[in-house]
Amino acid sequence: MNHLLDAYDTLLLDLDGVVYLGRHAVPGAPEALALARERGVRLAYVTNNASRTPAAIAEHLTHLGVPASPDDVVTSAQAAARLVAEHVPAGSAVLVVGGMGLRSALRAHGLRPVTTALEGPAAVVQGIWDGLSYGLLSEGTLAVRGGAWFVGANHDSTMPTDRGEMPGNGSMLKVIQTATGVSPVVAGKPEPPLHRESMIRTEAQRPLIVGDRLDTDIEGANRAGVDSLLVLTGVATPLDLLTAEPVHRPTHVSADLSGLHQPAASARATQDGFACGGWVASWDGGRLRLSGSGESIDALRAACAATWAGVGDGRAEEDAVKPALRAFG
Repeated sequence: MNHLLDAYDTLLLDLDGVVYLGRHAVPGAPEALALARERGVRLAYVTNNASRTPAAIAEHLTHLGVPASPDDVVTSAQAAARLVAEHVPAGSAVLVVGGMGLRSALRAHGLRPVTTALEGPAAVVQGIWDGLSYGLLSEGTLAVRGGAWFVGANHDSTMPTDRGEMPGNGSMLKVIQTATGVSPVVAGKPEPPLHRESMIRTEAQRPLIVGDRLDTDIEGANRAGVDSLLVLTGVATPLDLLTAEPVHRPTHVSADLSGLHQPAASARATQDGFACGGWVASWDGGRLRLSGSGESIDALRAACAATWAGVGDGRAEEDAVKPALRAFG
C-alpha cells in the first residue's frame, strides 16, 4: 500500500503546532517522525522562531522523543543572517533585536552582533525573544532611523503555545515599523529566503512542506511551487481551510502527522459533487452541502474540494460553509 510519504524524499516540518506545542510534543508526532526516518525520508525542522539556536532546538526535540540533530534544524534566524550577509560588507555590525538564535546565526556568516545603535550597525535584525525589552526596541528604532537596513526574521502575528496563542514577531515588528515608518524585509515563511535556506541545507529533490498555518507554511509552499500538508494540530481550523483563498490551499490535509503513513487521500469528482470516504460534498446555490458518514477528516477533504471548485479563484464566505461544518463537528 502506498502512503502519502512515499512520493517525497524530504519533509520540511514546521515545529510549533506541528511537532510540539510549547514544552510538550503533539500526541503521536514523535512516533510518526521516527517511522518516517526509518523509511529513509530526510527530516528537516524548519521554523520561523528565531529565538533559539539549532542546537537548542535539536536538544528540545530529542528530549521529546523526536529524532533530530542541529544539522536537521533550519531557522528563520539562519535565513535572515544569510540575507544580511549578502547585503552588507563582511564583518559589519548588526544590531540584534532578539535572542541567541539570531546572534549565533549572524556570527556564522562573519557578522558582528551588537546591542546599541552607537555601534553604527549596517542592519537591524529582529526576531521573537522572551527577553525583548523596550530598551532594545528603542536601540533598533534609533539604528533604523540612522539608515540601518531593517530585517525581520518572520512576520507571524501570533505563535502557538501550550497556553494558547501568544504575540509573535510580526506583532513586535510593528513597534519599530510604526516608530520609523520603515517596513522590514522579512526572511521567514512565507517569504522566499527561508525556503531557499531549507533547500540549500537539505538538497531536497522532492520536498513536502508540513505545517499548521495557512498564511506561512502553506502560502510559502505554494509560492515555491512545492507540495504541502496541512495538519490540524496547531493554528488552522476547518473553517479557515474552507474559506481559504487559492494561495492558502494545501495539497493534502490531515488531522495530524499520522496522515504521512496513510494513503494519500483526496476527494474525487462525481456526478453529485466531490466524494471522500463516506462523504459527498457539493457547492449548490452559493452554499456548501455535505452528507454522509465516516471519518471527519474525509468530510473536510470533500468539503474543501467542493468549496474551492465552487468559488474558483475567489474566497468562500463563512456563512456559506458554517452550516455544513456542523455535519462533522
